[in-house]
Amino acid sequence: MPEHSGEAITIFKVDPILPTVITVTSSAQGPDGRLADPYSAYHDNLSPPLRWSDVPDVKAWALIVEDPDAPQDLPFLHWMIWNIEGGVRALPQGLPNAPRLLTPQGAIQGRNDMGGHGWFGPRPPPGHGVHHYYFQVFALDDVLAMDEHTPLNELLNALKGHTLAKGEMVATYEAPTRQ
Repeated sequence: MPEHSGEAITIFKVDPILPTVITVTSSAQGPDGRLADPYSAYHDNLSPPLRWSDVPDVKAWALIVEDPDAPQDLPFLHWMIWNIEGGVRALPQGLPNAPRLLTPQGAIQGRNDMGGHGWFGPRPPPGHGVHHYYFQVFALDDVLAMDEHTPLNELLNALKGHTLAKGEMVATYEAPTRQ
């Protein structure tokens, strides 16, 4: 049984203004919930394609991906991206690992727990069992005046004041076995 971080993931710390629940899906996730290999840091480390349901009056979206099964004090932060324009309902596969993106225009990616900007795919320790990756989407009532150096705790505080609705998708991944 894996050890878990002692801290709750971000979505449990944010109370939205509306009772609406955002539905989050990805074609990168199999019927069993497993994230396909190309999206893992053991393989191609591509950010997965994502889709989410609409929320009225949304001005921007934020996405945070965390792994609470990581053997450390805090959940492992795999991705932070915010200021995704309100009209956007999906992200394509393979976004560049850059602080600022041309598409979706205006989107900002913070640092993941490996120290880079953008997506860092699942890479659970060998023999640590199945890990759960929480893709948390937040509908915001405004864009956030924060740059790519913003840490997760500051983004969380901003989300607390601007989240209209939230939703999540949970994907799983386990380290490949050596043959």
